[in-house]
Amino acid sequence: MKKVETLIRLKNAGVIAVVRGTKEEALAASEAIIKGGIKSIELTFTVPEADQVIRQLRSLYEKQTDIVIGAGTVVDAVTARIAIMAGAEYIVSPTFDQETAEICNLYQIPYLPGCMTITEMKNALKSGADIVKLFPGSAYEPKIISALKAPLPQLNIMPTGGVDLENMQDWFKAGAIAVGVGGNLIAPAFKGDFTEVTKIASQYAQKFNELNK
Repeated sequence: MKKVETLIRLKNAGVIAVVRGTKEEALAASEAIIKGGIKSIELTFTVPEADQVIRQLRSLYEKQTDIVIGAGTVVDAVTARIAIMAGAEYIVSPTFDQETAEICNLYQIPYLPGCMTITEMKNALKSGADIVKLFPGSAYEPKIISALKAPLPQLNIMPTGGVDLENMQDWFKAGAIAVGVGGNLIAPAFKGDFTEVTKIASQYAQKFNELNK
């Protein structure tokens, strides 16, 4: 049940914030993003001591059951286990990795691998991936989702990379189960402007809520 519950929370969150930067920037940006109304953080393992940041975030929001904290840029099973032990509730990879899929299945943690082709997506589904990250999303138009779901109607797709406030609606209308956003959302954090991060996050949250009325 744990895995199913996490998948439901991810779907309900809708917008997954991809957070990078220094340890301090990532922690502050994550808090600013959640303050703005986005419910899911993908803390990437390009962040120094990412496992510590995940642990801190889980501690900060342990009483808010609608907040979902996961790990991103996880490229192998060892890193996946480190993230899971730190409290990551889901694992996201830039590519599909069989051993990572297996370790996530072992701990009943959703695995969201990055895929570009129908073959990669089929292999990810066979290995237990419930959501496939279409990456980079900027290489496609939203209509790609219907083309992919024609032979694989059971496919749940989360485009990441190139998703913004202007095209987010198009991705959801095309059938995306969630979207991953990063670049323009966290850019102000690198200048220390976390108030602006909260403002942009609230715009994403508002737009997602409007789409789900």
